[in-house]
Amino acid sequence: MGKFYLLLWLKWILRISLCSIGLALFITLTITIALYINQNMPPLNSSIVYALFDIVKFWFPIVWSFTLLIALFRSIKYLFNKRINNFELQLLDCKYREKIEFIGYGDLVKVWRKWFMLLIWLVVVEMILSTILIDEWFNIYWLFIAILVAGYFSFVLLGNRCKRINITNHFAIK
Repeated sequence: MGKFYLLLWLKWILRISLCSIGLALFITLTITIALYINQNMPPLNSSIVYALFDIVKFWFPIVWSFTLLIALFRSIKYLFNKRINNFELQLLDCKYREKIEFIGYGDLVKVWRKWFMLLIWLVVVEMILSTILIDEWFNIYWLFIAILVAGYFSFVLLGNRCKRINITNHFAIK
């Protein structure tokens, strides 16, 4: 069971990272190019390149904060109905009886709220501990690492906290 959670978590980390960072880079570069075009596209020299790089450095953490929320919502859909190490995370219907085969985002709202609140509480605990131990100011980079670490524990606890989630064992009898 521990291997299932680890592999599920690693898959989730990959999806969260690619989705949030990729979308943030795309939006940030779009903003930077739009600002460059808005300034009548001056010829590129070292000072203009440094200015464009500073614009990217300024906008990236801001945009990443929003794309991370989008990625967190979108990522939970892809955790269900995928067999990992003969285990499967299943989403049940509202009466907790039947597995939902084709999961839509509307099916996930209640589950996502519970998971997101659990994730928030785990991140808060991490932030309090890191404030005591590290004593460093937080930014989106520290928050992202805390979310990734808290994600593992949230998957372990989610099955107990949400009745609409079931973990099925598919060990084949030979």
